[in-house]
Amino acid sequence: MRTTSRASGFWLAAVGDAFSNRIVGWRCSDRCDTDLILGALEYAVWTRNVASGQIVHHSDRGSNYTSLRFGQRLEDHGILVSMGSVGDSYDNALMENFFSTLKTELVYRRSWRTREEAENELFAYIDGWYNTERIQARLGWLSPDEYEATWHAQQGVLDDQPASPADGADPAPVS
Repeated sequence: MRTTSRASGFWLAAVGDAFSNRIVGWRCSDRCDTDLILGALEYAVWTRNVASGQIVHHSDRGSNYTSLRFGQRLEDHGILVSMGSVGDSYDNALMENFFSTLKTELVYRRSWRTREEAENELFAYIDGWYNTERIQARLGWLSPDEYEATWHAQQGVLDDQPASPADGADPAPVS
């Protein structure tokens, strides 16, 4: 996603967890290049301690996502690759929805003087509010962090639950 401050424009790349809608990695840069998305990927890998072969990275077919460097980094981390069809935004609906929400709730409402100011507000929004506080209908009106915490708590109580979100368990919505 491209956004601007009064000083300059910059790009934001983000990695979302499809199970909980949590943004697990993101980075900003003045260039939309492979380094930008590698930064977001490394942030995501750092925040999640998942064994090789348990993560699938889904993206569009943009040149940065199809680059040899990005593919090699996914392979190095044991991350499986999934790519949508050309020109089909529905294939990446999770991230398209996040960027739409981010623009509506933050970007279009603000004018930043500097990129540093913008990045600080993006941090506060993503890590301080979106992941921790922003409730979502698909998650049973829980925030991404609450949804994950509910799922983990259920794993300790219910012996017949699958071992990971990848096995298909969803926490029961809280009424």
